[in-house]
Amino acid sequence: MWEKLLSRKRYYSDDEIKADTSDENYRNSYHKDYDRLIFSNAFRRLSKKTQVHPLSNNDHVHNRLTHSLEVASVGRSLGLKAGEMMKNKGVEVDPHDVAYIIQTACLAHDIGNPPFGHAGEEVIKEWFTKNKDQSFLKSLLDDEINDFQHMDGNAQSFRITSQLEHNPFEGGMHLTFATLGTLVKYPYSSNECKKTGKSKFNHFQSESEFFSNLFSELGLKNNDGTYKRHPFSYLMEVADDICYGLLDLQDAFELKIIDKSDVESIFNLLCGEEETKKIYLNHTRSDINKVSKLVSISINNLALHSMDVYENNLDSIVGKDQPKDLISLFSKENLKDGIHEAKMLGVDKIFNEKRKVELELGSFNIIETLLDNLIRATYELYTEDEINLSFRNKRVLKLMGSDTPEKSGDLYKMYQRVIDYLVGMTDNHAKYIAGQLNGIG
Repeated sequence: MWEKLLSRKRYYSDDEIKADTSDENYRNSYHKDYDRLIFSNAFRRLSKKTQVHPLSNNDHVHNRLTHSLEVASVGRSLGLKAGEMMKNKGVEVDPHDVAYIIQTACLAHDIGNPPFGHAGEEVIKEWFTKNKDQSFLKSLLDDEINDFQHMDGNAQSFRITSQLEHNPFEGGMHLTFATLGTLVKYPYSSNECKKTGKSKFNHFQSESEFFSNLFSELGLKNNDGTYKRHPFSYLMEVADDICYGLLDLQDAFELKIIDKSDVESIFNLLCGEEETKKIYLNHTRSDINKVSKLVSISINNLALHSMDVYENNLDSIVGKDQPKDLISLFSKENLKDGIHEAKMLGVDKIFNEKRKVELELGSFNIIETLLDNLIRATYELYTEDEINLSFRNKRVLKLMGSDTPEKSGDLYKMYQRVIDYLVGMTDNHAKYIAGQLNGIG
């Protein structure tokens, strides 16, 4: 089982899937995965993408890049401990390899998020739903329109790593199957969204065949055609949950959206009342330093318990009836309640903060402008000879550079290139291009 789950195979084409055998003393297969991710344009652009607070002028506030790096740090620690646990159970594995696999998946987990974070996802979903009866969308199959109406950054992350970046449509980053499998939290397509009631899925129709082959190779395909999660994906997921649950509070404190009294009960649960009181009463620390210290203690406590939960529930995690996530299995109620209370504070006070709402409303206009222009131009390319394209639409398509759709009989794939281009934008670039299209740049 573990030999398959730790697969070093890489996809280069349908006719070329082979294991990486070129390990060197200082850099093996999983190290290469990490390097390919770190040195990618898609990863670098995360520095100018929203985590929670759009277009923030405060340099201390997290963006997608700093968030991903912090998640990767927690994921690496979890992976190292998981690898040591596996080795003690007789699995032939280097714990550092497990750490690299999970660390790389953590780095990649948000690489498919559009500008303006989850607000950006919502605009794309609403735009395709609102326009579903327009002529330029009516010819799409149900499976295809579902991908756009439930646009999910998780599926785009899988597409970027496996298809787009470095080697376009020739295996993408050529990551090992172990790392690609670890990246997947929702092992199904957008067709499941109607059943689950949530727009969470991990592969588009365009990647369905590769996804099936990948999970077959990993031994994660069930007899009924459904898929299981890679066990390491639970550690990638909990690293993300821990970081965004707590570091969003740190940002909100930095921006003066909340104060110490708002988070004291959370730290009492996660750090203990005695530790919290001691740090709160330490007059040599600034308030932001006190909160930062308690956040770091909280992350450590949550990570240690997550690893205990993972080890204690490993049989079900690798079995047929897999759990939803690790936090739901927490046996320490104070930690479970603490992370839940942190997330609820985010919903109640942080995500609905006035300036954030104002900027998100602005992001709706920006992304709608981009879609109105790019999709209509692409549809004209689909229906007309290129020589007959309007001057405006020729120029709009020219904007897309290497992401410009190739004229073909597959409208779905042409529109996917529009989404590839849009998702690849930083917040500032999306704002600039929308301004140019509206004549107010």
